[in-house]
Amino acid sequence: MAKIYRATHVGKVRRNNEDSIIVIDPKTFVVADGMGGASAGEVASQMLVEIVKIFLLKMPRPWDDKILSRAILLANQKIFDMAQQNSNYNGMGTTATILSLYKDKAYFAHVGDSRIYMLRNNVLKQITEDHSYVESLVRRGDITPEQARSHPMKNVLTQAVGVVEKIFVDTANFTTQKGDMFLLCTDGLTNMIDDETIGKIMRKAEDPAKELVEAALDAGGKDNVSVIVAGVD
Repeated sequence: MAKIYRATHVGKVRRNNEDSIIVIDPKTFVVADGMGGASAGEVASQMLVEIVKIFLLKMPRPWDDKILSRAILLANQKIFDMAQQNSNYNGMGTTATILSLYKDKAYFAHVGDSRIYMLRNNVLKQITEDHSYVESLVRRGDITPEQARSHPMKNVLTQAVGVVEKIFVDTANFTTQKGDMFLLCTDGLTNMIDDETIGKIMRKAEDPAKELVEAALDAGGKDNVSVIVAGVD
């Protein structure tokens, strides 16, 4: 089995790490970036990964994109209910990005602006679309991707888990190839380094997760940064 790399860091500015990551055997990966006052974001992201893990381990394999979506929707309801019951958690939420590899298939489900990338034949491609205000401007052609990186509203999400009662989960599946490498990451990585740098590190690094986090820290480390890198045999 291809090696799995993971790393998370609080960064150089934040006091606590509101990211949560988990690897669920076999070859299923979850990244969550929490948001909310005080420790609420940390609570939301930790709830997300635990609820997803418990749900998936009760389900037969393969965990396809429909099953992954159901896991996120369940987490959304539970996090939303928790926020309604406890004023300290009012408005808390989290991104949710899940990738499950099974035989020659990749399945994913996604809400928010954490991302999945695929490196195939040395070419890096972003698989997910950000659910963010700035990304909607890019899709409409109002701003360029380069302008999006420094836009003052780049952290405004159009969707997150737990904030509202009903959300839409992006899902898809596709066939993998031997040698494919996948990256799941929070925006603490992608806001600090560009895709070209990410691709260079993934192609050459002995421990790509560690080196990606170090690159984000070297670039300023303005947010928590979390990554999982996994390959296909």
